[in-house]
Amino acid sequence: MTTRDIVLIALFAALTAVMAVFPPVTLPLLPVPITAQSLGIMLAGGILGAKRGALSIILLLVLVAIGLPLLSGGRGGLSVFFGPTAGFLAGWVAAAFTIGWMTEKFWDGLSFVSATLICVAGGIVVMYALGIPGISLMADVPLSKAFMGSVTFIPGDIVKALIAAAVMVTVKKSYPIIGQAA
Repeated sequence: MTTRDIVLIALFAALTAVMAVFPPVTLPLLPVPITAQSLGIMLAGGILGAKRGALSIILLLVLVAIGLPLLSGGRGGLSVFFGPTAGFLAGWVAAAFTIGWMTEKFWDGLSFVSATLICVAGGIVVMYALGIPGISLMADVPLSKAFMGSVTFIPGDIVKALIAAAVMVTVKKSYPIIGQAA
């Protein structure tokens, strides 16, 4: 790992943390806030690749675990890993890795459409695959209720996937980070 890799990992951890500043919205059905941080997850994987993208999110979560208030609503500390959002926090790492891996695999032919599909697959499908069971388990609600409540987040996540895809394609054209030692 180079100094450049460490700087990029720290930069994307910080970028994702800053996205918690946007005021979160909590829906009445589920105790899980809507935040901009999932956009940071998509960007980390899509710009840094699988390894560095996942490491940036792991760094963010380590900082949260030691108590820094880097999650929406100024939350931090170990308690967040035992609350309703715990599955989504684990999903962040898996999503960043998945998005990065798919972006690396399809790098040469990456287009806005393929980048969007990659962000949807990793940033929605993978993240929800871990997040929804986490809600069910930690909030003690039936899986079906957790699923139905989570569906309301999908339109916003699709918008985030479109934004991330546009940034990924632009970065690929002007400064191909993944193409330079992923």
